Amino acid sequence: METVLITGGTGTIGRRLTQLLQEQGYAVSLLSRSPKPQPGVTTYAWNVDADELDPRAIETADHIVHLAGAGIADERWTDARKREIMDSRTRSTELLAEALRTTKHHVKSFVSSSAIGYYGGDTGDRPLSEHSAAGTDFLAKVTRAWERSVEPIEAMKIRTVRIRTGVVLTMEGGALPKLAQPVRLGAGAPIGTGQQYISWIHIDDICGLYIQALRNPVWSGVYNGVAPNPVTNADLTHLIAKVLNRPMILPNIPAFVIKLMFGELAITVLGGSFVLNRRLTEETTFQYKFPDLRKALEDLLG
Repeated sequence: METVLITGGTGTIGRRLTQLLQEQGYAVSLLSRSPKPQPGVTTYAWNVDADELDPRAIETADHIVHLAGAGIADERWTDARKREIMDSRTRSTELLAEALRTTKHHVKSFVSSSAIGYYGGDTGDRPLSEHSAAGTDFLAKVTRAWERSVEPIEAMKIRTVRIRTGVVLTMEGGALPKLAQPVRLGAGAPIGTGQQYISWIHIDDICGLYIQALRNPVWSGVYNGVAPNPVTNADLTHLIAKVLNRPMILPNIPAFVIKLMFGELAITVLGGSFVLNRRLTEETTFQYKFPDLRKALEDLLG
């Protein structure tokens, strides 16, 4: 039985990934600021701010999945929040790199979360692949620094994979519950123009990507963690309404309202990007459970 060490394991992706890994016969351990006993999971302490990490977590791991990072859309982007978003990603990776450098271990792979924000928060309808250039806005700067922080681990000859994750659809958090609730109440509406593209993926498929990345020795480098077909905000909202059998009668929510409510953070809902999974489709045999948006929504909202 191989052991997968997960950082950020109590988050939305981490919880589901833990469940799926255990179902497939892996042992799972977690790194946590406040380690608490969990059935079937070993939890070790770490404190990124204090540069502290229990070395037993590294000593016992066969693979590491690094998901830790402050939520991009959880709070308004003050200067302090921006620093936290950046530091929570880069400093945590640096701490793991130092632990791998100084601890005797047998880690075979290091799979790090990343984000399609690498390309920028608003790139219109221009198709983007793993080979596309990075953007220049705040989201892009964070993601570029995040990915660079993995390079010292790669230099140790540990196989590294970075998953540039799109909009993860799940009812356990993220965008979908926020979009579905007003639709259920008859108050759903597209946001802004509604024409901004959303590069989405079902929670089980993003977890499936992480599992394939850690178990398949030919996977390396960057992969876009998105479903095959991006959709517009308007199409997503209308399809949610169809699946829930609810009417769509309200006009679009004006962009200026979103900007007043969220400030610079508004780009996360008003901006869009058309991201393609070229490396997955051309170089791997990965099979999506939910390549079709309607079936994904029926699974999650049904």
